[in-house]
Amino acid sequence: MGKRVIGRLTALAATKAKKPGLYADGGGLYLQVASATARSWIFRYRAPGKKTPRDLGLGSLATVTLAAARDAARDARALLKAGRDPVEARKEAKAKANLDAARAMTFKACAQAYIEAHKEGWRNETHAAQWPATLKAYAYPVIGELPVQAVDVALVLKILSPIWKEKPETASRVRGRIEAVLDWARVRGFRTGDNPSRWRGLLDHLLPARGKVRAVKHHPALPFDEVGAFVAELRKQEGVAARALEFLILTAARTSEVTGATWGEVDKAKALWVVPSDRVKAGREHRVPLSPRALEILEEMKPLGSEYLFPGGKAGKPLSENAMLALLRRMGRDDVTTHGFRSTFKDWASERTSYPHEVSEMALAHAVGNKVEAAYRRGDLLEKRKRMMADWSRFCSTVRKPGDVVPIRAKG
Repeated sequence: MGKRVIGRLTALAATKAKKPGLYADGGGLYLQVASATARSWIFRYRAPGKKTPRDLGLGSLATVTLAAARDAARDARALLKAGRDPVEARKEAKAKANLDAARAMTFKACAQAYIEAHKEGWRNETHAAQWPATLKAYAYPVIGELPVQAVDVALVLKILSPIWKEKPETASRVRGRIEAVLDWARVRGFRTGDNPSRWRGLLDHLLPARGKVRAVKHHPALPFDEVGAFVAELRKQEGVAARALEFLILTAARTSEVTGATWGEVDKAKALWVVPSDRVKAGREHRVPLSPRALEILEEMKPLGSEYLFPGGKAGKPLSENAMLALLRRMGRDDVTTHGFRSTFKDWASERTSYPHEVSEMALAHAVGNKVEAAYRRGDLLEKRKRMMADWSRFCSTVRKPGDVVPIRAKG
């Protein structure tokens, strides 16, 4: 009698079963017929400690043979005998398989996915290009092809330690980018556990603070008393780069803002250059007053017929950001950088004028860090900045001898 409990069905009987219902094979295995074309195997059982029966699907009759269904039912009975619920065991196995597959996702693949997901929100092309470039240079050689789950503190230190002292700013950016990718991977289910690239409470115990590694290296700047002589020499130079560099000095703008400037940003009638928010580091539109000399430079550029104020060598392309640095080298001025002229302007405003600090900060398009100060200062102090930039232009056009001091009083 016991032998007849299991194995009641035959393969032929199973294929001929058309009437809806359950056809028992024995031992909890059933052929479930919903219609002539919808037939599947189930294993019906009671889980340990449960009164309500549960069904474990074993597959369609079209793809699972009677013999395979019996093997699956036998495995389910073995789990029950061991005190486990077959349905829960299947869920656990599926979850483990998914996690194993997820853990096989490499750090490089996660980084590329992260960049793709976030690049539209980045303000400029330079920032978007730096992300993959820094990871390719420093992170990928160590962890690029490893499962993202395998990245640990030791590997992060292997990346950062060689550059932490020599290139602290770069190292800090690399650390932050690794941290962002690993956070993304955890949220997406590709890794579990703490983030080994976290600074506070982890790496800050293993690496010296960036500010303590060495003094911050500022961009070399020209002393402001020498700017008149420099500009006089600059005006003797031919080419677009020379005019662009003088325009950069007169406007105290960033290199990328000048090289990317288009005629559509200039209102000559109002003597204004309006840099759109997506090209300003602070992420806010920046209005730049143009002095008479700055407007003269633009008039010189107009006949070139480009959409850019300062066109490059290739048609439809702006001047390269390296063109002005190359000009400085040709002038024998390796001791200064284009960005350093912003410091020159700031030093002049602080030491040779009585313009308030916030006026020069606005001229440099610096973000306001203090929330209270930002709330009270809604405007951009344009009228005061017009006077300041006109004074700066006159200062840049005057060659001074060492020791000459001509303080400029802020008007109004």
